[in-house]
Amino acid sequence: MKRIVLWVGLGVFLVIMGLALIRAQKGQVAVGQPAPDFTLTSFDGQDYHLEKLRGSVVVVNFWASWCESCKPEARDLEEAWRTFQDQGVVFLGIDYVDTEPDALTYLEQFDITYPNGPDKRTKISQAYRIKGVPETYIIDQEGIISHVQIGPFRSYEHIITTIAPLLEN
Repeated sequence: MKRIVLWVGLGVFLVIMGLALIRAQKGQVAVGQPAPDFTLTSFDGQDYHLEKLRGSVVVVNFWASWCESCKPEARDLEEAWRTFQDQGVVFLGIDYVDTEPDALTYLEQFDITYPNGPDKRTKISQAYRIKGVPETYIIDQEGIISHVQIGPFRSYEHIITTIAPLLEN
């Protein structure tokens, strides 16, 4: 009986490891692919379901308060949000592996007003297969990823010139 349990346990372990390896080989979500769906519960308790945002351009930014390279783009993202918020563009900030007090301090420090929430159990970052922060995914009105930014945007202008063409369609 012990041998059977041991063999079953080994089999389960090998299946789990195989699935993890297959997932790791897929790489990150890429331009032209449908954006993985998710629901983000913001720090103020609002739910944002990506599928329900169809028809809008959606900017999904993964960040963390401990991320030094996130800080330079924080103000630029907020400025871009203020520029586009009345033009059918939604910004969602996904706080990655952070503490809520530190995250809220970060949002206050950079006067971030667009919706942000924690990535509980890293479900959203796993769906996007992110490698680190910051990473930003711009999703068109049809739910297709149109731009992937690994690392911070260079400037406010870089953000604007990436989003603006999507609004011309």
